[in-house]
Order: sequence, then structure tokens, then C-alpha cells
Amino acid sequence: MRNVKMFKLLGVMLALALIVWGIAPILRHQPLTNDVIATAIIFVLIAVAYFIIMFKPPWTKAVFFFEGIIIAVCGYMLLDFPYNMELIVVGLIIIIIAILAYLQKLPPSILKWFYR
Repeated sequence: MRNVKMFKLLGVMLALALIVWGIAPILRHQPLTNDVIATAIIFVLIAVAYFIIMFKPPWTKAVFFFEGIIIAVCGYMLLDFPYNMELIVVGLIIIIIAILAYLQKLPPSILKWFYR
């Protein structure tokens, strides 16, 4: 039980660090470009998703699916050519993994992360 509490505490610290890292350029009054906005959106939403997964483990597959959608859409809408393709591919890979997890078509070593 002690390890679970430590894991959750480290998870909360990681999520808070991602939120601070995401909004730091805005707090430093850095010029708001599409890159800054896309990075802030992705970091904050990953942190929120991490909070949700940590405290509601059955929601892991759904949150993972929507994270893939958010990453792909942010990449497509906010970034320029070479970078948007990278985020679209990463987002699609995450979406495919989430769908395969719903269908239980992944290897058991990976499925254990989705079904606790």
C-alpha cells in the first residue's frame, strides 16, 4: 500500500510539473506563437489525462483515445509542415493503440496497462 501512495504522489508531482511547464512561456510573457499554444495545450491536457487515469483506472482506454485525438488535432491545426506531420502520426498511433486495447487485440504484456 505504501508503494501505491508513493506512485500516486509521484504521478501528481509529474502532472503538476507538466502543467507548470506548459504554462511557463505564457507566465514569462513570451510571445504567443502557434508553437507555444500547441505545446501548452498538449502538456496541460496530458497532465489532466494523467490525473484522470491515476484516480479512475477504468477510464484509461478512453482517455488514451482522446489524448491521441488531441495531439493529432493540435499538430494539424497549430503547427507548420514538418512538425504537424510528426504529431499527426504520433496521435494516430495512440488512437490505434487505444482502439486495439478496446478490442483486446494487444499482447497481454501491454493489455495489463489498460485493464487493472
